[in-house]
Amino acid sequence: MAKSPSVPSGRPGAERDREASGVPERDWRITELTERPGFLIRRLHQIHAALFAEECAAEGITPVQYSLLTVLDQMGAVEQIALSRAVGLDRTNIADVVARLEMRGLISRAVSPRDKRMKLVTLTKAGRARLERVQDGAARAHARTVEALPPGERRRFLQALRRLVAANNDTTRSPVDGFDER
Repeated sequence: MAKSPSVPSGRPGAERDREASGVPERDWRITELTERPGFLIRRLHQIHAALFAEECAAEGITPVQYSLLTVLDQMGAVEQIALSRAVGLDRTNIADVVARLEMRGLISRAVSPRDKRMKLVTLTKAGRARLERVQDGAARAHARTVEALPPGERRRFLQALRRLVAANNDTTRSPVDGFDER
């Protein structure tokens, strides 16, 4: 359940930080920011990333890395550009994430037999094992992200998110190929 504005944050030192700022709690908690979808989506993303880090800390995997490993597990070997389009990352970011995963031995890259300019990315045995180990923690992070909502609202919330992403997918530099609201 969502915290009311009068309940202090559970973060150590949060109340002290507010007191030191000299800004009354009601002034910073209830602002027009909380009416802006962009602010709320960004904030929920930050919360989910923190929950994911907490649940998956032992495996040292970020949500983006988890997405890449998941796609490779589902699709098999793919060209790096197709992987980029599957998760919605631009070429620079995908190259960085892929390089990090390759250095850790979780994926491998080879020249594509179809186009020598392209890299073919494959999930390694170590990558598949890491993905299997992180699955439960990732599922807990996803569940914790929406646990304040009753089950029916969770489904509607996810449907609404999918609808918003599908409607606006092509406005970004790196749209997800084939994204639909199901």
